[in-house]
Amino acid sequence: MKLFKAVIAVVAASLLVASCGMSTNYTQNLNLNQTEVVLSKANFHVVKQVVGEASATYWFGFGGISPKSLQGNAVADMIKNANLTGSQAIINVTFKRSDKVIFIVDNTTWYAEGTVIQFDE
Repeated sequence: MKLFKAVIAVVAASLLVASCGMSTNYTQNLNLNQTEVVLSKANFHVVKQVVGEASATYWFGFGGISPKSLQGNAVADMIKNANLTGSQAIINVTFKRSDKVIFIVDNTTWYAEGTVIQFDE
């Protein structure tokens, strides 16, 4: 009987500290920054990859800011981290959403990742 109680206590303690997490990648073009550039010549080169992130915490599904606003904040952080100069631009922007849920608390983080290119001509 003591062994049964010990096993139940270990299982209960494990459930109390357990959490769930999930991650989603968004590969479609969800941003509104559109430019039209003809890339028929090799007149550019890749400079670097940049990442931005934004997070919010929700209790019982309430609080924080909307997912669209979090995504926009992640893009703003990515642009700030890019330190664009001269004829540079960010292309191929993708998004990733990561959620960590612990009972009633959901920590959501959006990541925006893009490629910085520089035009040579």
